[in-house]
Amino acid sequence: MRSVRRIGRLRSLAVAVTAAGATALLPVQATAASAEIPTEAAATEAAATEVNISPVDLDGPAISTVKVTVKNTGPQRLRSLQVAFAGPTGWAVQPAVLSVNGSFASGASADASFRIQVPEKRPGFVIRTFTATATYKGGDGRGTATGTRTERSGSPLANLAAAYNNVAVTDESDTGPGDYDGEGNSFSAQKLAAVGLTRGTRVEALGAELTWPDVAAGTKDNVAASGQAVKLSGKGSALVFLGSGVTSGATGKAGVHYTDGSSSTGTFGFPNWSFDPADAHGATLVKSTDGRNRPDGYGNATVKYRVFANSIPLDPDRTVDFVVLPANAGLHVFDMATAP
Repeated sequence: MRSVRRIGRLRSLAVAVTAAGATALLPVQATAASAEIPTEAAATEAAATEVNISPVDLDGPAISTVKVTVKNTGPQRLRSLQVAFAGPTGWAVQPAVLSVNGSFASGASADASFRIQVPEKRPGFVIRTFTATATYKGGDGRGTATGTRTERSGSPLANLAAAYNNVAVTDESDTGPGDYDGEGNSFSAQKLAAVGLTRGTRVEALGAELTWPDVAAGTKDNVAASGQAVKLSGKGSALVFLGSGVTSGATGKAGVHYTDGSSSTGTFGFPNWSFDPADAHGATLVKSTDGRNRPDGYGNATVKYRVFANSIPLDPDRTVDFVVLPANAGLHVFDMATAP
């Protein structure tokens, strides 16, 4: 049912869809036979109409055919069905909408096929999301139903340390490698040690047991978040992050993917490491140090530089597989762990 053809032969496809600027309606035939039950109360209690998307071939550049199946789970015949399909931003789809002829009895399904322009595969780990929306009359009585599908390519990073891309901690005798805030400043290893944060130290926060990075001062020790996918195994009611912000807008949405294929999201943030209220974005203060290291040495001794914890909820009945960090480089993460 799926065909793939080279983009070079169908380049005019995307141009034609864009130039048309209007919804295309193509007939799709389907048949079913069953008695209609026109009871409004029954329709209200009916299960939601199912919308399923077939697997999408991400091995581009190519044109892939994608099938959307709509199943009538309601007690009434489903009619006037239209199906819209969309991929990631910028991916051309033909047509944007299909009109499906006929009506479909309870339990019957209808298929609609779309062609989507798949670009060249990106390196690294990528998650692509596809969405199909059905509008209709009858059926379950709701009038609309949506289905989504996510496709993955590549593999998440093995752990958070594999994602380290920033130097937050330097020795006061060698401050040059530090650049926590984009201006060459960093935490003092000596001042962190004075408040109990040394290499590999266990940090308890918000019910989680976290670990301070076990690396030498002056080397990469944290992640400036930019959507990295990182493996993390565990169960609990919350996912706790240890870090701080380097702007006042250090917030973002993290995605949690479970071993059963389901996922959830949550938004969290950290206050700026040297200003903002300590509870900004709902964070909790973990440690506070005196001063910081600058490119010319230790300074700002009267200013506090801080580390925080914050969390997002988890589904406690599922096991975490990996986490996708927010796409905000102002948000820096030293560790993350599940909490009961």
